[in-house]
Amino acid sequence: MAKEAMLKFVSVERDMPEKRAALLRRLDFKEIYAEYADQKAADQAGRCSQCGVPYCQSHCPLHNNIPDWLRLTATGRLREAYDVSQATNTFPEICGRICPQDRLCEGNCVIETAGHGTVTIGAVEKYITDTAFEEGWVQPIRPASERAESVGIIGAGPGGLAAADMLRRAGIQVTVYDRYDRAGGLMTYGIPGFKLEKDIVMQRIEQLRDGGVEFVMNCNVGEDLSFDAIRGKHDAVLIATGVYKSTDLQAPGSGAEGVVRAIDYLTASNRKSFGDEVPEFDSGELNAEGKRVVVIGGGDTAMDCVRTAVRQGATSVKCLYRRDRANMPGSQREVANAEEEGVEFVWLSAPKAFAGGDVVDGVIVQRMRLGAPDASGRQSPEIIAGSDYTEAADLVIQALGFSPEDLPALWGVSELEVTRWGTVKADFRSHETSLEGVYACGDIQRGASLVVWAIRDGREAAEAMLDYLNATAAMAAE
Repeated sequence: MAKEAMLKFVSVERDMPEKRAALLRRLDFKEIYAEYADQKAADQAGRCSQCGVPYCQSHCPLHNNIPDWLRLTATGRLREAYDVSQATNTFPEICGRICPQDRLCEGNCVIETAGHGTVTIGAVEKYITDTAFEEGWVQPIRPASERAESVGIIGAGPGGLAAADMLRRAGIQVTVYDRYDRAGGLMTYGIPGFKLEKDIVMQRIEQLRDGGVEFVMNCNVGEDLSFDAIRGKHDAVLIATGVYKSTDLQAPGSGAEGVVRAIDYLTASNRKSFGDEVPEFDSGELNAEGKRVVVIGGGDTAMDCVRTAVRQGATSVKCLYRRDRANMPGSQREVANAEEEGVEFVWLSAPKAFAGGDVVDGVIVQRMRLGAPDASGRQSPEIIAGSDYTEAADLVIQALGFSPEDLPALWGVSELEVTRWGTVKADFRSHETSLEGVYACGDIQRGASLVVWAIRDGREAAEAMLDYLNATAAMAAE
């Protein structure tokens, strides 16, 4: 039976979950993909070739046991599939929704290279854990025994929450400090609901809270509470703040009204989805309704912005990117979804200045061409002289990436070493920083990256912190 259920990639075609029609999904912020039915999930999982060297697994930052849980799903052993999936991933239902599988596991699927179409790994992963929640298989966090040691985690994003989960399961007392009023970091306030509905994030946070993790919200470290106070209260500390300093264009007119940062724009939209009062949205400052919108950037944040603007009722939405489609860093799946929803991509174009004076009414655009490869191997964009033109715009959203805040200065801890990029300097295996008992993980250590990498870092840091706490306890007992 198990053998017959597998190797269906020749007879069964790749089939994603049903996607809502673009004209309908433009009207709300609900997720665009439906769930698999049981049989369809089993059939798609059964397309896995069970290859001897699973490149899908090796190209997953968490090294998830993908072939194993695909086989279990194909043979109807769904609860076991969830157990295997959860063993290596703290939030599989989130990764199944937002990971760029086309660049990671699915992009390295062996049967894809053989021309049969990749296994729909992300959709099956999402289906497994959603079913686990519905069936009550997701167990509360109940440590076998409690320990006296405590850990303070600064930042309630994916890295900090993944570490909190592992440490709490080991019986450690965990307190998470965060500047926002809700936990989740960019999963809560950065990623739009059409990719990740917020109840999915909140159910995991509730699981952590129910399991004994203490959350101290609206806590801006360095202002409301000093880093030294947190360090003095706990046996170990994890820095998992993420990177929130936006990269802004230093171009003429960049300070005009109507030129905004992606993080501000997305946060306002997500807050409205929670029913919050958001004056900047209500005033129209961070609302695209009735406006000609231009988004600058080519990553996943830019895709979130253009698709949000469509749903807010923008008159038109254009995305400027200085390279071509093949060299775009964002998910190609997201680009396709955006195009279906009416977004226009203007490739090989870059902003030179903003027109309109105090209130923006356009972007002066330079046409580009791709020249010789740079140090990373990608072709460098070059300006085409005399090709400037003006793109009309009432709202310009800068989605050019994020960089770290100056934590040593903000927190008054000069001995906390940082790299030349401003990230916290920490060992990439143990995640230890220059301070005794202080660790770092996620974007604040590696730079702006994916949620799945933050989860991996958080899990690794938790393991290292447990080793540190165990060694400290052993020394105290001698």
